[in-house]
Amino acid sequence: MSILSQLNSPFMYIVCGAIILFIALVSLFFLIRAYRAGKALGIDTTKMKRVIAASATFTLLPSVGILLGVIALSGSLGTPWPWLRLSVIGALHYETQVATAAAEQVGLGSLSASSMTATGFVTICLLMSLCIMWGMVFSTLFSKRYLKKLGSGGGAKSGVPGFGDSAMTAMFIGLICAYLGSYIGGFVSGNGRFTFSGSWLPIAVALVASLVMALFVWLSEKKQLAWVESFSIAGSMLLAMASAVLLGGIS
Repeated sequence: MSILSQLNSPFMYIVCGAIILFIALVSLFFLIRAYRAGKALGIDTTKMKRVIAASATFTLLPSVGILLGVIALSGSLGTPWPWLRLSVIGALHYETQVATAAAEQVGLGSLSASSMTATGFVTICLLMSLCIMWGMVFSTLFSKRYLKKLGSGGGAKSGVPGFGDSAMTAMFIGLICAYLGSYIGGFVSGNGRFTFSGSWLPIAVALVASLVMALFVWLSEKKQLAWVESFSIAGSMLLAMASAVLLGGIS
């Protein structure tokens, strides 16, 4: 039996599927508890339903890209493991980068089914799990103190943004600068060639996403179409991915 057949065996599907089912049931449990708690606190049910709808669209629509990631990784790691990683806590860019780096370090050369071994697969799985677990660990140990810090700094009562608002804004700006900086650096190092390696495509896609988000904000604030706000993030992501496909055809 080949290594890929073992990675796609019924045993792997049962183990990974059981974990995913457990996570789904836990999510459903807290959804029900949160909804009941909101009603007990007197929160408008219409607002809660809008939040649920926004969360659902933000979860389901971008999952198309996640599905593509599962398909891409399944060729070398089998289907159950990428399905588990990208369904629970993984991120597409993280999983592919760590898996590729781990494959190179164990001497596989590249992330492919032809060179995959049982030892290599175990090492890849171990690194993919260990490197991303610290968010959960830190949340368990320090979230209570962190939440107290988020509420400090004045907040809405004094009109001064609290630490939480400043931290989230700084983190968001930092992420944008990091990604755009890498794209611009790749474009400059590639001498501006009209190829994917020249990195003009990510810059164009980021611009499309920004313009689409600006359109959603304009419709929400200027045209009093508050309902479009629920679809702004998911919509901008989907249209940006569509633009990547279209623009990639001419790169």
